[in-house]
Amino acid sequence: MKKNILLTTVAAVVLLFGMNSCGNKEENNTSEATTVAPAANPSAGGGAASVKDDDSQPNIVKVASGSKDHTTLVAAVKAAELVDVLAQSGPYTVFAPTNAAFDLLPKGTVEGLLKPEKKADLQNILQYHVTTSMYSESMFRDGLKLGMANGGSVVISKKDGKLMVNDANIVGHVAASNGIIYIIDKVLLPTQ
Repeated sequence: MKKNILLTTVAAVVLLFGMNSCGNKEENNTSEATTVAPAANPSAGGGAASVKDDDSQPNIVKVASGSKDHTTLVAAVKAAELVDVLAQSGPYTVFAPTNAAFDLLPKGTVEGLLKPEKKADLQNILQYHVTTSMYSESMFRDGLKLGMANGGSVVISKKDGKLMVNDANIVGHVAASNGIIYIIDKVLLPTQ
């Protein structure tokens, strides 16, 4: 009997979550500051990134989109169709390469990865820059290994006041409503 109640409860939660995350139902939101644009055409957007909110702290996507130093990263996130994922509640820790970091890659690499047929490769690289937990700088210790969204892992180095992820320097950080962004000077490339 307890097992049936548990299964029924789990099924109800899954059904409720599924209905609320579909993106094709208009939500009734009592907050005047936040409005949700209904998605008449799911391929045209309408996910978490379409929420209009000028009062709350911006999410990771909005922070990156507002940075002139991260236009290549934003273009890559859009091409990989990961905008709505990074706009969700998280929490996330994102290691965000600057435009200059992308410029260090061999000529033609970025352009090649932005092609539709390379979407899976681009997603793998971008997911290697994201962990689905939020790590403040005070949590980083030398040798800390973080599991990333693509299944790989990165290693944090902390020596003489210098903080690194793999071989990339962490040069700053910005808080977002759904996590934290660490600005890095190199693109992290998965080893798998």
